[in-house]
Amino acid sequence: MARLQPVRGTHDILPDQMRRHRNVVDVARNVVGLYGFEEVSTPIFEFTQVFARTLGDTSDIVTKEMYSFEDRNGDHLTLRPENTAGVARCFISEGLAQQIPLKYFYAGPMFRRERPQKGRLRQFHQIGIELIGVAGPAADIDVIVAGYRLLSDLGLREQVTLKMNTLGDSESRKKYRDALIAYLTPHLGDLSKESYERFERNPLRILDSKNEGDQKIVADAPELTDFLTEESRVFFDRVKEGLERIGVPYQLNSRLVRGLDYYGHTAFEFTTSALGAQGTVLAGGRYDGLTQLMGGPPTPGVGWAAGVERLAMLKEGDVAKKPIVVLVPLGDMAAAKAQQLAELLRDTGFVVDVGYSGNLSRRMKRADKLNAAVVVIIGEDELARGVAQMRDMKTGEQSEIALDELTTGLAQYR
Repeated sequence: MARLQPVRGTHDILPDQMRRHRNVVDVARNVVGLYGFEEVSTPIFEFTQVFARTLGDTSDIVTKEMYSFEDRNGDHLTLRPENTAGVARCFISEGLAQQIPLKYFYAGPMFRRERPQKGRLRQFHQIGIELIGVAGPAADIDVIVAGYRLLSDLGLREQVTLKMNTLGDSESRKKYRDALIAYLTPHLGDLSKESYERFERNPLRILDSKNEGDQKIVADAPELTDFLTEESRVFFDRVKEGLERIGVPYQLNSRLVRGLDYYGHTAFEFTTSALGAQGTVLAGGRYDGLTQLMGGPPTPGVGWAAGVERLAMLKEGDVAKKPIVVLVPLGDMAAAKAQQLAELLRDTGFVVDVGYSGNLSRRMKRADKLNAAVVVIIGEDELARGVAQMRDMKTGEQSEIALDELTTGLAQYR
Protein backbone atom coordinates (compact mmCIF):
# COMPACT_ATOMS: atom_id res chain seq x y z
CA MET A 1 0.00 0.00 0.00
CA ALA A 2 1.38 3.39 -0.99
CA ARG A 3 2.36 5.73 1.81
CA LEU A 4 -0.26 8.43 2.35
CA GLN A 5 0.83 11.91 1.31
CA PRO A 6 -0.88 15.32 1.32
CA VAL A 7 -2.49 16.27 -1.98
CA ARG A 8 -0.09 18.01 -4.37
CA GLY A 9 -0.05 21.72 -3.71
CA THR A 10 -1.10 21.35 -0.07
CA HIS A 11 1.01 20.86 3.02
CA ASP A 12 0.79 20.31 6.74
CA ILE A 13 1.66 23.32 8.86
CA LEU A 14 3.61 22.09 11.89
CA PRO A 15 4.14 24.15 15.07
CA ASP A 16 7.35 26.00 14.10
CA GLN A 17 5.88 27.13 10.79
CA MET A 18 2.48 27.74 12.36
CA ARG A 19 4.03 30.25 14.75
CA ARG A 20 5.36 32.18 11.75
CA HIS A 21 1.95 32.07 10.03
CA ARG A 22 0.15 33.12 13.19
CA ASN A 23 2.62 35.95 13.71
CA VAL A 24 1.86 37.32 10.22
CA VAL A 25 -1.90 37.20 10.85
CA ASP A 26 -1.62 38.62 14.38
CA VAL A 27 0.57 41.52 13.22
CA ALA A 28 -1.84 42.21 10.35
CA ARG A 29 -4.84 42.11 12.67
CA ASN A 30 -3.19 44.60 15.04
CA VAL A 31 -1.94 46.92 12.28
CA VAL A 32 -5.20 47.23 10.35
CA GLY A 33 -7.02 47.62 13.66
CA LEU A 34 -5.14 50.93 14.02
CA TYR A 35 -6.98 52.06 10.88
CA GLY A 36 -10.38 50.95 12.14
CA PHE A 37 -10.72 47.70 10.18
CA GLU A 38 -12.82 45.02 11.90
CA GLU A 39 -12.56 41.30 11.24
CA VAL A 40 -15.17 39.36 9.28
CA SER A 41 -15.34 35.79 8.05
CA THR A 42 -17.21 34.65 4.95
CA PRO A 43 -17.90 31.00 3.96
CA ILE A 44 -15.07 28.96 2.46
CA PHE A 45 -17.38 28.03 -0.45
CA GLU A 46 -19.89 30.14 -2.36
CA PHE A 47 -22.18 29.64 -5.33
CA THR A 48 -19.91 29.36 -8.37
CA GLN A 49 -21.57 32.38 -9.99
CA VAL A 50 -20.14 34.63 -7.26
CA PHE A 51 -16.67 34.06 -8.69
CA ALA A 52 -17.49 33.34 -12.35
CA ARG A 53 -19.28 36.66 -12.61
CA THR A 54 -16.73 38.76 -10.70
CA LEU A 55 -13.47 37.24 -11.95
CA GLY A 56 -14.48 37.14 -15.62
CA ASP A 57 -15.08 34.20 -17.93
CA THR A 58 -11.63 34.53 -19.50
CA SER A 59 -9.55 34.82 -16.35
CA ASP A 60 -7.10 32.03 -15.53
CA ILE A 61 -8.77 31.53 -12.17
CA VAL A 62 -12.20 30.81 -13.66
CA THR A 63 -11.06 28.82 -16.70
CA LYS A 64 -8.31 26.74 -15.07
CA GLU A 65 -7.95 27.11 -11.36
CA MET A 66 -11.26 27.02 -9.49
CA TYR A 67 -12.20 24.01 -7.40
CA SER A 68 -15.87 23.70 -8.33
CA PHE A 69 -18.35 20.93 -7.66
CA GLU A 70 -22.05 20.11 -7.73
CA ASP A 71 -23.68 19.16 -4.44
CA ARG A 72 -26.54 16.74 -3.87
CA ASN A 73 -29.13 19.43 -4.55
CA GLY A 74 -27.59 20.25 -7.91
CA ASP A 75 -26.16 23.56 -6.72
CA HIS A 76 -22.87 24.58 -8.34
CA LEU A 77 -20.43 25.55 -5.60
CA THR A 78 -16.80 26.70 -5.59
CA LEU A 79 -14.13 26.80 -2.91
CA ARG A 80 -13.19 30.45 -2.69
CA PRO A 81 -10.14 31.35 -4.84
CA GLU A 82 -10.08 34.87 -3.33
CA ASN A 83 -12.15 36.77 -0.80
CA THR A 84 -13.09 40.17 -2.25
CA ALA A 85 -16.03 38.66 -4.12
CA GLY A 86 -17.21 36.94 -0.93
CA VAL A 87 -17.05 40.18 1.04
CA ALA A 88 -18.97 41.98 -1.74
CA ARG A 89 -21.59 39.21 -1.75
CA CYS A 90 -21.84 39.56 2.04
CA PHE A 91 -22.29 43.34 1.70
CA ILE A 92 -25.22 42.78 -0.65
CA SER A 93 -26.94 39.80 0.98
CA GLU A 94 -26.65 41.22 4.52
CA GLY A 95 -28.12 44.56 3.38
CA LEU A 96 -25.21 46.67 4.63
CA ALA A 97 -25.52 49.57 2.18
CA GLN A 98 -26.98 51.87 4.87
CA GLN A 99 -23.96 51.31 7.12
CA ILE A 100 -21.20 52.56 4.82
CA PRO A 101 -18.38 53.30 5.10
CA LEU A 102 -17.35 49.79 6.14
CA LYS A 103 -13.83 48.62 6.93
CA TYR A 104 -13.32 44.85 6.92
CA PHE A 105 -10.31 42.62 7.58
CA TYR A 106 -10.24 38.89 6.82
CA ALA A 107 -7.86 35.96 7.19
CA GLY A 108 -8.29 32.40 6.00
CA PRO A 109 -7.65 29.67 3.42
CA MET A 110 -8.19 30.09 -0.34
CA PHE A 111 -8.06 27.44 -3.06
CA ARG A 112 -6.65 27.54 -6.60
CA ARG A 113 -5.54 24.66 -8.76
CA GLU A 114 -2.43 26.39 -10.08
CA ARG A 115 1.04 24.96 -10.64
CA PRO A 116 2.69 24.74 -7.22
CA GLN A 117 5.85 26.86 -6.95
CA LYS A 118 7.82 28.72 -4.33
CA GLY A 119 5.33 30.28 -1.93
CA ARG A 120 2.32 29.33 -4.05
CA LEU A 121 0.08 26.45 -3.05
CA ARG A 122 -3.30 25.04 -4.05
CA GLN A 123 -4.57 25.58 -0.54
CA PHE A 124 -3.03 28.81 0.66
CA HIS A 125 -3.88 31.48 3.20
CA GLN A 126 -4.61 35.15 2.68
CA ILE A 127 -5.10 38.23 4.76
CA GLY A 128 -6.85 41.24 3.28
CA ILE A 129 -8.77 44.44 3.86
CA GLU A 130 -11.73 46.02 2.06
CA LEU A 131 -12.83 49.65 2.50
CA ILE A 132 -16.35 49.92 1.12
CA GLY A 133 -18.30 53.11 0.50
CA VAL A 134 -15.63 55.83 0.10
CA ALA A 135 -15.18 57.20 -3.42
CA GLY A 136 -12.34 59.67 -2.84
CA PRO A 137 -8.56 59.15 -3.01
CA ALA A 138 -8.26 59.34 0.80
CA ALA A 139 -9.51 55.73 0.93
CA ASP A 140 -6.84 54.56 -1.53
CA ILE A 141 -4.16 56.30 0.55
CA ASP A 142 -5.34 54.73 3.81
CA VAL A 143 -5.47 51.24 2.31
CA ILE A 144 -2.00 51.48 0.74
CA VAL A 145 -0.46 52.99 3.89
CA ALA A 146 -1.99 50.22 6.01
CA GLY A 147 -0.32 47.66 3.72
CA TYR A 148 2.99 49.51 3.96
CA ARG A 149 2.79 49.66 7.75
CA LEU A 150 2.03 45.94 7.89
CA LEU A 151 5.08 45.07 5.79
CA SER A 152 7.19 47.45 7.88
CA ASP A 153 6.01 45.92 11.17
CA LEU A 154 6.84 42.47 9.79
CA GLY A 155 10.39 43.72 9.18
CA LEU A 156 10.04 43.57 5.38
CA ARG A 157 10.25 47.27 4.48
CA GLU A 158 13.68 46.92 2.84
CA GLN A 159 12.66 43.78 0.90
CA VAL A 160 9.61 45.14 -0.92
CA THR A 161 8.85 47.81 -3.52
CA LEU A 162 5.48 49.51 -3.97
CA LYS A 163 4.49 49.76 -7.65
CA MET A 164 1.45 51.75 -8.73
CA ASN A 165 -0.58 52.67 -11.76
CA THR A 166 -3.90 54.30 -12.51
CA LEU A 167 -6.56 52.63 -14.63
CA GLY A 168 -8.55 55.85 -14.81
CA ASP A 169 -12.32 56.04 -15.00
CA SER A 170 -14.55 54.13 -17.43
CA GLU A 171 -14.21 56.82 -20.11
CA SER A 172 -10.41 56.67 -19.89
CA ARG A 173 -10.37 52.88 -20.09
CA LYS A 174 -12.74 52.81 -23.08
CA LYS A 175 -10.52 55.17 -25.08
CA TYR A 176 -7.44 53.22 -24.11
CA ARG A 177 -9.01 49.86 -24.87
CA ASP A 178 -9.87 51.06 -28.40
CA ALA A 179 -6.29 52.31 -28.91
CA LEU A 180 -4.80 49.09 -27.55
CA ILE A 181 -6.97 46.92 -29.81
CA ALA A 182 -5.95 49.01 -32.81
CA TYR A 183 -2.28 48.59 -31.88
CA LEU A 184 -2.50 44.84 -31.23
CA THR A 185 -4.59 43.92 -34.31
CA PRO A 186 -1.63 43.74 -36.72
CA HIS A 187 0.21 41.51 -34.20
CA LEU A 188 -2.58 39.00 -33.57
CA GLY A 189 -0.77 36.16 -35.35
CA ASP A 190 2.29 36.64 -33.14
CA LEU A 191 0.52 36.69 -29.78
CA SER A 192 0.63 33.66 -27.48
CA LYS A 193 -2.46 31.43 -27.49
CA GLU A 194 -3.47 32.81 -24.07
CA SER A 195 -3.17 36.45 -25.15
CA TYR A 196 -4.94 35.74 -28.44
CA GLU A 197 -7.89 34.36 -26.46
CA ARG A 198 -7.87 37.48 -24.27
CA PHE A 199 -7.80 39.90 -27.21
CA GLU A 200 -11.54 40.13 -27.77
CA ARG A 201 -12.79 40.23 -24.19
CA ASN A 202 -9.89 41.23 -21.98
CA PRO A 203 -7.15 42.99 -24.01
CA LEU A 204 -5.69 44.89 -21.04
CA ARG A 205 -4.60 41.57 -19.53
CA ILE A 206 -2.22 41.11 -22.49
CA LEU A 207 -0.10 43.90 -20.98
CA ASP A 208 0.42 41.67 -17.94
CA SER A 209 1.47 38.60 -19.97
CA LYS A 210 4.61 36.77 -18.80
CA ASN A 211 5.24 35.40 -22.30
CA GLU A 212 8.46 36.88 -23.71
CA GLY A 213 6.99 37.24 -27.20
CA ASP A 214 3.96 39.08 -25.85
CA GLN A 215 6.20 41.34 -23.79
CA LYS A 216 8.16 42.38 -26.88
CA ILE A 217 4.92 43.17 -28.71
CA VAL A 218 3.42 45.30 -25.92
CA ALA A 219 6.71 47.13 -25.25
CA ASP A 220 5.69 49.79 -27.78
CA ALA A 221 1.96 49.72 -27.01
CA PRO A 222 0.27 53.03 -26.16
CA GLU A 223 0.32 54.12 -22.49
CA LEU A 224 -2.93 54.26 -20.54
CA THR A 225 -1.82 57.52 -18.90
CA ASP A 226 -2.06 59.22 -22.31
CA PHE A 227 -5.82 58.56 -22.35
CA LEU A 228 -6.75 59.72 -18.84
CA THR A 229 -9.55 62.20 -18.33
CA GLU A 230 -8.65 65.27 -16.28
CA GLU A 231 -10.71 63.91 -13.37
CA SER A 232 -8.77 60.64 -13.42
CA ARG A 233 -5.44 62.44 -13.58
CA VAL A 234 -6.34 64.61 -10.57
CA PHE A 235 -7.51 61.55 -8.62
CA PHE A 236 -4.20 59.75 -9.11
CA ASP A 237 -2.19 62.89 -8.37
CA ARG A 238 -3.92 63.14 -5.00
CA VAL A 239 -3.12 59.53 -4.21
CA LYS A 240 0.54 60.07 -5.04
CA GLU A 241 0.67 63.33 -3.08
CA GLY A 242 -0.90 61.63 -0.05
CA LEU A 243 1.69 58.86 -0.06
CA GLU A 244 4.50 61.39 -0.44
CA ARG A 245 3.23 63.43 2.53
CA ILE A 246 3.23 60.33 4.71
CA GLY A 247 6.58 59.14 3.41
CA VAL A 248 5.62 55.98 1.53
CA PRO A 249 7.99 55.46 -1.44
CA TYR A 250 6.58 54.13 -4.71
CA GLN A 251 7.45 53.44 -8.32
CA LEU A 252 5.10 54.00 -11.26
CA ASN A 253 4.46 51.02 -13.53
CA SER A 254 2.33 51.79 -16.58
CA ARG A 255 1.94 48.06 -17.35
CA LEU A 256 0.32 47.25 -14.01
CA VAL A 257 -3.30 46.54 -14.96
CA ARG A 258 -6.50 44.86 -13.87
CA GLY A 259 -8.40 43.42 -16.81
CA LEU A 260 -11.93 43.54 -15.42
CA ASP A 261 -14.24 46.46 -16.05
CA TYR A 262 -15.19 47.02 -12.41
CA TYR A 263 -11.59 47.95 -11.54
CA GLY A 264 -10.64 51.59 -11.95
CA HIS A 265 -8.29 54.31 -10.76
CA THR A 266 -5.59 53.05 -8.39
CA ALA A 267 -3.91 49.66 -8.90
CA PHE A 268 -0.91 48.73 -6.78
CA GLU A 269 1.29 45.87 -5.61
CA PHE A 270 4.20 45.36 -3.25
CA THR A 271 6.80 43.12 -4.88
CA THR A 272 10.05 41.42 -3.87
CA SER A 273 12.92 39.79 -5.71
CA ALA A 274 13.41 37.25 -2.92
CA LEU A 275 10.75 34.77 -4.09
CA GLY A 276 11.66 34.20 -7.72
CA ALA A 277 9.67 35.34 -10.73
CA GLN A 278 6.33 35.46 -8.90
CA GLY A 279 7.36 38.34 -6.65
CA THR A 280 4.06 39.94 -5.60
CA VAL A 281 3.42 39.67 -1.85
CA LEU A 282 0.54 42.17 -1.41
CA ALA A 283 -1.66 43.60 -4.14
CA GLY A 284 -4.87 45.52 -4.52
CA GLY A 285 -6.78 48.33 -6.12
CA ARG A 286 -10.06 50.18 -6.49
CA TYR A 287 -13.15 48.25 -7.64
CA ASP A 288 -16.01 50.75 -7.75
CA GLY A 289 -18.13 48.67 -10.14
CA LEU A 290 -18.03 45.36 -8.28
CA THR A 291 -21.17 45.44 -6.15
CA GLN A 292 -23.28 46.74 -9.03
CA LEU A 293 -21.99 43.92 -11.24
CA MET A 294 -23.15 41.46 -8.58
CA GLY A 295 -26.65 42.94 -8.48
CA GLY A 296 -26.21 45.28 -5.55
CA PRO A 297 -26.28 49.07 -5.28
CA PRO A 298 -23.43 51.02 -6.93
CA THR A 299 -20.85 51.27 -4.15
CA PRO A 300 -17.18 52.29 -4.33
CA GLY A 301 -14.56 50.01 -2.83
CA VAL A 302 -10.80 49.59 -2.51
CA GLY A 303 -8.70 46.92 -0.82
CA TRP A 304 -5.77 44.52 -0.93
CA ALA A 305 -4.88 40.91 -0.21
CA ALA A 306 -1.59 39.28 0.77
CA GLY A 307 -0.41 35.67 0.90
CA VAL A 308 0.42 34.50 4.43
CA GLU A 309 2.81 31.77 3.24
CA ARG A 310 4.79 34.21 1.13
CA LEU A 311 5.05 36.79 3.90
CA ALA A 312 6.09 34.09 6.38
CA MET A 313 8.82 32.94 3.98
CA LEU A 314 10.22 36.46 3.75
CA LYS A 315 10.46 36.93 7.50
CA GLU A 316 13.92 36.25 8.85
CA GLY A 317 14.48 34.21 12.01
CA ASP A 318 12.09 32.11 14.03
CA VAL A 319 9.19 33.52 15.99
CA ALA A 320 10.04 33.01 19.65
CA LYS A 321 7.97 30.62 21.71
CA LYS A 322 6.60 31.73 25.03
CA PRO A 323 8.84 30.48 27.88
CA ILE A 324 7.83 26.96 28.89
CA VAL A 325 7.85 25.68 32.46
CA VAL A 326 8.20 21.88 32.63
CA LEU A 327 7.16 20.06 35.81
CA VAL A 328 8.91 16.72 36.34
CA PRO A 329 7.22 14.71 39.12
CA LEU A 330 8.94 11.56 40.41
CA GLY A 331 6.44 9.17 41.97
CA ASP A 332 2.64 8.87 42.05
CA MET A 333 2.06 11.36 44.86
CA ALA A 334 4.34 13.92 43.19
CA ALA A 335 2.52 13.37 39.87
CA ALA A 336 -0.84 14.16 41.48
CA LYS A 337 0.60 17.29 43.10
CA ALA A 338 2.26 18.37 39.83
CA GLN A 339 -1.05 18.41 37.97
CA GLN A 340 -2.55 20.60 40.67
CA LEU A 341 0.46 22.96 40.60
CA ALA A 342 0.35 23.10 36.81
CA GLU A 343 -3.18 24.46 36.87
CA LEU A 344 -2.27 27.06 39.50
CA LEU A 345 0.63 28.23 37.34
CA ARG A 346 -1.55 28.35 34.21
CA ASP A 347 -4.07 30.46 36.15
CA THR A 348 -1.39 33.13 36.45
CA GLY A 349 -0.23 33.04 32.83
CA PHE A 350 2.54 30.43 32.68
CA VAL A 351 2.89 27.98 29.78
CA VAL A 352 3.27 24.63 31.55
CA ASP A 353 4.08 21.12 30.34
CA VAL A 354 4.14 18.10 32.66
CA GLY A 355 6.59 15.25 32.10
CA TYR A 356 4.34 12.21 32.28
CA SER A 357 6.62 9.18 32.30
CA GLY A 358 10.17 7.85 32.02
CA ASN A 359 13.19 8.23 34.24
CA LEU A 360 14.61 11.63 35.16
CA SER A 361 17.15 11.58 32.31
CA ARG A 362 14.50 10.90 29.67
CA ARG A 363 12.22 13.60 31.01
CA MET A 364 15.04 16.14 31.07
CA LYS A 365 15.86 15.33 27.45
CA ARG A 366 12.21 15.88 26.54
CA ALA A 367 12.22 19.22 28.40
CA ASP A 368 15.33 20.23 26.44
CA LYS A 369 13.61 19.23 23.17
CA LEU A 370 10.64 21.42 24.13
CA ASN A 371 13.12 24.28 24.58
CA ALA A 372 11.95 24.65 28.18
CA ALA A 373 13.07 27.75 30.04
CA VAL A 374 12.99 26.08 33.44
CA VAL A 375 12.36 22.61 34.85
CA VAL A 376 10.74 22.06 38.26
CA ILE A 377 11.58 18.64 39.71
CA ILE A 378 9.37 17.26 42.49
CA GLY A 379 10.39 13.99 44.15
CA GLU A 380 8.83 12.24 47.14
CA ASP A 381 11.41 13.80 49.48
CA GLU A 382 10.81 17.30 48.10
CA LEU A 383 7.07 16.79 48.33
CA ALA A 384 7.33 15.83 51.99
CA ARG A 385 9.30 19.04 52.67
CA GLY A 386 7.02 21.23 50.56
CA VAL A 387 9.79 22.21 48.13
CA ALA A 388 10.97 21.51 44.58
CA GLN A 389 14.23 21.66 42.63
CA MET A 390 14.25 24.45 40.02
CA ARG A 391 16.75 24.16 37.15
CA ASP A 392 17.32 27.06 34.73
CA MET A 393 17.82 25.32 31.37
CA LYS A 394 19.88 28.16 29.90
CA THR A 395 22.43 28.54 32.71
CA GLY A 396 22.18 25.04 34.22
CA GLU A 397 21.86 26.53 37.69
CA GLN A 398 19.68 24.57 40.14
CA SER A 399 18.13 25.83 43.36
CA GLU A 400 15.45 24.85 45.83
CA ILE A 401 12.11 26.65 45.89
CA ALA A 402 9.08 26.37 48.20
CA LEU A 403 6.02 24.91 46.47
CA ASP A 404 3.78 27.66 47.85
CA GLU A 405 6.12 30.29 46.33
CA LEU A 406 6.28 28.85 42.79
CA THR A 407 4.35 31.66 41.10
CA THR A 408 6.64 34.36 42.47
CA GLY A 409 9.82 32.29 42.18
CA LEU A 410 9.12 31.53 38.51
CA ALA A 411 7.95 35.06 37.59
CA GLN A 412 10.86 35.66 35.17
CA TYR A 413 9.68 32.68 33.09
CA ARG A 414 6.08 33.83 32.67
